[in-house]
Amino acid sequence: MVVVAESSRDPDLAPFVGPVHLGKAILVATGDRRPTLGYLTSMERGEAAVTGCTLFGPEQSGLTDLREKSGAEHRLWASLIEATLAFAGVSCSTVALAGRAPAGLVHAACSVLESKGWGFNDGSVVARTYRKLKGEDEIKQVRSTAAVVCSAFRRIAGLLAAASVRGDELWLEGERLKVARVRSEVAVLFAQAGLEQPMGNIFAVGAKAAIPHTQGESMDVLRPGKALVVDLFPRDTLFADCTRTFCVGELDRHLYAAHKHVYQALVHAQGKVQVGIRASRLQQAVCAEFEKAGYDTPQSRQDPRHGYVHNLGHGVGFELHEFPTFAETETEGGRLEAGDLFTIEPGLYEPSLRFGVRLEDLCYLSEDGLEILTDLPYDLDPNAWV
Repeated sequence: MVVVAESSRDPDLAPFVGPVHLGKAILVATGDRRPTLGYLTSMERGEAAVTGCTLFGPEQSGLTDLREKSGAEHRLWASLIEATLAFAGVSCSTVALAGRAPAGLVHAACSVLESKGWGFNDGSVVARTYRKLKGEDEIKQVRSTAAVVCSAFRRIAGLLAAASVRGDELWLEGERLKVARVRSEVAVLFAQAGLEQPMGNIFAVGAKAAIPHTQGESMDVLRPGKALVVDLFPRDTLFADCTRTFCVGELDRHLYAAHKHVYQALVHAQGKVQVGIRASRLQQAVCAEFEKAGYDTPQSRQDPRHGYVHNLGHGVGFELHEFPTFAETETEGGRLEAGDLFTIEPGLYEPSLRFGVRLEDLCYLSEDGLEILTDLPYDLDPNAWV
C-alpha cells in the first residue's frame, strides 16, 4: 500500500507514524517489514525519526535534483512515489493507493507512473481496515480525551442548572443564556486540555434539534421546555464522541416519551454487543424496539425525516466516522471485533413537534466485553447531574 498524504494528520498515514508533525509525505507499507516513510524537508528529520519507520529523506531521494528534472508538480510526485517504492524494495507492480493528498495531483502523478507499467487499485478500504482495531496506546489516549469530554458535559449541565427562567428564556449572571456562552466554556476547557474541534460541535435548540446534524446558531437563546442536543467530538490524535440531550423546566409529554425510548434503545443495544456480531444486527434490533413504540425507522421507511432516521453508530478513531460500520455490508468493516472503538447513538426526531433527542456513548470492545468511555448521566434535567 502507498499512502500519499498532505500531512501526518492524514487518517491513512497517522496510524503508521503516531502523533508527530510532518508535512507532505509518502509511506509504503508492504506487510513484511517496517513501513518506509518518505518525507520532503530535512527540517522534519527529528519528527520523522520518532515514527519508527524506515526513513527516506530528501537527501536520499535527491529531492533537489528531482525538482529540477521533473518540472510540473505532478511529475515531481510521480518521481517521489516511484523512488520511495524502489527504496522500499517494491518493483514495478500494482499497488493499493491511499491517502488524502489532492485528488487531481495524485491522479496526474499516477497517470505518469501507469505509462511506466505501474498499476493502482483503491487502497482506502485497506487503510480503513488496518486502523479499525485500536492498540493499547491509542485507547489510552482516547480514554484521556473522553474524560475531558465528560468534564465538558458536566460543565454544561452546571451552567444550565444555574440558569433562571424569565418568561420563555433562560438567564444566567444577568444576561440571556445563549449557545455562544456554552460553546465558549467548552472551547476553553478543550483548549486547556490541548484538544482541537476540527469538525465543530452541535448545540441544537428546539426545532433545530429535530434535524440530526444541525450545528445550531451561537446567538440562539436557550429556552425552558425546549430540548438542547449537545454533541461534542474533539480530537487529540484520535477523536472522541458523545451526545446528551438536556431540557430545563417542564417537559412536553412527547419529549419525555421520546427520551425514555431513546434511553431504552441505548441500553438494549449495549446489552447486545459482543465480539463477532455484525453491527447491522444491533441497528435492526433498535429499529424493532422503536417500531414497537410507534416510531418510524429506516426499516419501516415511512418518513425519512420523522422518528429514528439514521444508523445506530459508527467507528471512531483517526477519523470521526470510520470502521466499524453499522450499515448493511458484506465487508469485515461491519463486524465488531476486540479492539473496536465505536459509538452507539440512537435518537428520535420530531420536526412537527420541534424537538429531537439523541444519546450517544463512546464504546470500546475488548475480549473482556464492552467498556463505556463516556460514563455520564442520561437525564434531561441538568439538576440531576449536579
